[in-house]
Amino acid sequence: MQFQWYPGHMTKAKRQMQEDIKLIDLVIELVDARIPLASRNPDIDELGKNKARLILMNKSDLSDAGRNREWSDFFREKGYYVVCLDARSKAGMKDVTNVVMEACKEKIERDRKRGIKNRPVRAMVVGIPNVGKSTFINSYAGKACVKTGNKPGVTKGKQWIRLNKNVELLDTPGILWPKFEDQRVGLYLALIGAIKDEILNIDELSLELIKILLSDYPTVLKERYGVEEDAEPPVILGQIAENRKCISKGGELDYSKAAALLIDEFRSGKLGQITLERPKIQDGSAE
Repeated sequence: MQFQWYPGHMTKAKRQMQEDIKLIDLVIELVDARIPLASRNPDIDELGKNKARLILMNKSDLSDAGRNREWSDFFREKGYYVVCLDARSKAGMKDVTNVVMEACKEKIERDRKRGIKNRPVRAMVVGIPNVGKSTFINSYAGKACVKTGNKPGVTKGKQWIRLNKNVELLDTPGILWPKFEDQRVGLYLALIGAIKDEILNIDELSLELIKILLSDYPTVLKERYGVEEDAEPPVILGQIAENRKCISKGGELDYSKAAALLIDEFRSGKLGQITLERPKIQDGSAE
């Protein structure tokens, strides 16, 4: 199963970010806490070099709390500031401004020495599609100032948003990178909904999710669907179809309906708090 999605407007958006980066003090990068490394665009590190960096691990209510701590340590060791949050419920949002001020304290001190007072920190908000950037900005600003949607690529154009006297945000469209060197990254992105479902094989995707769950969260499928966890993934998908009454008009098991159900219940958190990858602290990679 090959994963690739790079609409033409993303090339233009990247060029615009290269221009805008000159205007800002801090790069705020949202990642999905369920796949903290796979949901990072590696281009951002090059674009944001020499700038203060803050990583927001969004949707941390859906991810494994123990893995959240591991990933926070992983990123801090690399020099990033980190906040775990859930932009929808605003959990963790109150920590963001304090961390922004901490990340930019050298810039604020330089301004003070030059006699510049009360110039707000200018931050660029970046992230791949569907990590929750618009929801974060709306929650942070306290009003619906950015159009949001549950489909990748809804946010378009550029907006400066004055949050308070201390912080201005520059929103940017979600950007994926042109080619996934590791197809597992594409798999993880497909599972969280960062790649449009219309171009995916949901049946195959569900089998890959079953494999991951059997390996990392071996009781989840049995607890949720009453399946036999020592069975092969296609058999388990059939058991999910049977137990959840996913039946076609001809009375056959509807594997596609069961696959869509499984993916949806993973994305919505109904399977529990699950993180698909974990850091290997020693060599700076992930698995």
